[in-house]
Amino acid sequence: PGSVPAGEQHIVTETALPPRARDAGNLLFSDTEQMGETRALVVLRDGQPIYEAYGEGYGPHSKLISWSMAKSVTSVMLGMLVGDGRLVLDDPAPVPAWQRPGDPRGTITLRHLLHMSSGLDHVESGDPAWEADTVEMLFGNGAADMAAFAEAKPPVARPDEIYNYSSATTVILADIIARALTDSTVPAVRRDAVRNFLDGRLAGPLGMSSLTPEFDAHGTLIGGSVLHATARDFGRFGEFLRRRGTADNGTRLVPESWIDFMLTSSPADPGYGGHIWLNRPRPAGADQALWPADGPADLFACIGHQGQYIIVSPSQKLTVVRLGISAGDTQIPHVRDALRDLMAAL
Repeated sequence: PGSVPAGEQHIVTETALPPRARDAGNLLFSDTEQMGETRALVVLRDGQPIYEAYGEGYGPHSKLISWSMAKSVTSVMLGMLVGDGRLVLDDPAPVPAWQRPGDPRGTITLRHLLHMSSGLDHVESGDPAWEADTVEMLFGNGAADMAAFAEAKPPVARPDEIYNYSSATTVILADIIARALTDSTVPAVRRDAVRNFLDGRLAGPLGMSSLTPEFDAHGTLIGGSVLHATARDFGRFGEFLRRRGTADNGTRLVPESWIDFMLTSSPADPGYGGHIWLNRPRPAGADQALWPADGPADLFACIGHQGQYIIVSPSQKLTVVRLGISAGDTQIPHVRDALRDLMAAL
């Protein structure tokens, strides 16, 4: 946090914003009853900061948790391995436990997993919360080897038949990444192979020096839930996506075709792409993740638990990062509305 003034919103950068945009940004910090706690808000226009502010106790060097925004980072890592020829999007996913003759999971591809349509019996959230697979995997009996826990689940539908958002699915993809990078089953070797790949191929070229991944005891990246970084570095990742897979010096880090894949609607949910949220109407009964009736069609976002957002609007040349703690049913809709109003004003 550094020398952040106590008890007040700490504004680092504030250019000549339209009043409506300034009001929406300030509201995210001041209206804690409706919004919860906003810890960081960064707005970039064409790569340049035009608004940057932090809540009490936080500042530009504070590392904050990604929650499910990490899923989009995992997708980019997979895109790099597909571009390298080490993985194939539409081949059966290379999960050894699924390769036994007659196992229906042997038909699941990386595409199915990235679209959250594998058909596996994963339960993202429960009532009470501890009955969900996600809690059991992250904090319960599945925590020591999260991939084994996730990969052991049986199918309940055919691939592409249903959309089922699942952090366990992304852990399977993280395990596939580790297997593509090393044949070793030694946790430290798996961990180092993935960390070196992430640093060398993504974080380093983008200048995301704060990016800190976490791993389970088996050396598998917790790729669906747990990365830490500063708000500025999450903004660098958003800008990388806005530039369609290039670093700010023009160096291509992931094939542009992979960005096209990520930003194309999945068959089972038009509002979800390749591990990223799209500004498209979702099926009846599904909560809207963004605001398809009020924003550009090319807008997309990495979204995490408790209201973590990296929102990118290519047509507006905007990237917005909001980090904090907000309650799902009662506060996040207000956060989403404030972010909509902020971006509309710009």
